[in-house]
Amino acid sequence: MGNLDNKVAIVSGSGRGIGREIALKLAREGAKVVVNDLDTAPAEETVAAITAAGGQAVACAGSVTDDGFAERFVQTAVDSFGGLDIIVNNAGYTWDSVIQKMTDEQWDAILDVHLKAPFRILRAAQPVIAAAVKKAKQDGQPVPCRKVVNISSLAGTGGNPGQANYSSAKAGITGLTKTLAKEWGRYNVTVNTVAFGFIKTRLTEASADGAATIDVQGREIKVGVNPDLMTAMEQMIPLGRAGAPSEAAGSVYLLCTPESDYVSAQTLVCGGGFNF
Repeated sequence: MGNLDNKVAIVSGSGRGIGREIALKLAREGAKVVVNDLDTAPAEETVAAITAAGGQAVACAGSVTDDGFAERFVQTAVDSFGGLDIIVNNAGYTWDSVIQKMTDEQWDAILDVHLKAPFRILRAAQPVIAAAVKKAKQDGQPVPCRKVVNISSLAGTGGNPGQANYSSAKAGITGLTKTLAKEWGRYNVTVNTVAFGFIKTRLTEASADGAATIDVQGREIKVGVNPDLMTAMEQMIPLGRAGAPSEAAGSVYLLCTPESDYVSAQTLVCGGGFNF
């Protein structure tokens, strides 16, 4: 028996890193999970890990920024598992530059993936949730508490040099979260944000020469943190270290459990005690 038995979850960007750990954690607690990644192989690998452990999952590969993706993502949950109970908007990446060097393409790409994509997914989910609530009431059944967890960052709560695009998008997620908490309270949906601090992933792995990159739809995006800077950053964290992806996933899980059914419109900082 798990805390999330019979729940259906969709987790964007869950083929790798933090998103993968979120999907695995929800599945271990009994949720049926729709796994998404930009690429098919990582999504299928996460699905395989879940099913090998006795859970249930399906893949929905593709870019969250593509037209029509949001509807396909939501419909995959309905078609595969019969409903939708948990939405985790996690997909994203960074494309940094100081503002005088930041291009419109950089600005638009990061706003699209971190703010427009979650908006579209939530918009696509509304008819499904509203219909399920209406049916439950007509059948005289209690309306279960559904969960939305939007992923933000300390860059969104306090800003970060070189990340005007990312910080703006993540700050926007807070506004989206608070608005949806008010709009969807009548459906018994809680809507919260988790703001991550320094979590060790492939996007933050030490890169002494600054040459590490990832490919995002044909764009080569620089990633990685200089080892000296990483050490300095960890010294600023009261717990004295960066977080692990599994720990980041744990904070998301907290807001998906029945114990958080009366918590909504909040931002939970997962940063080892560091905050701006």
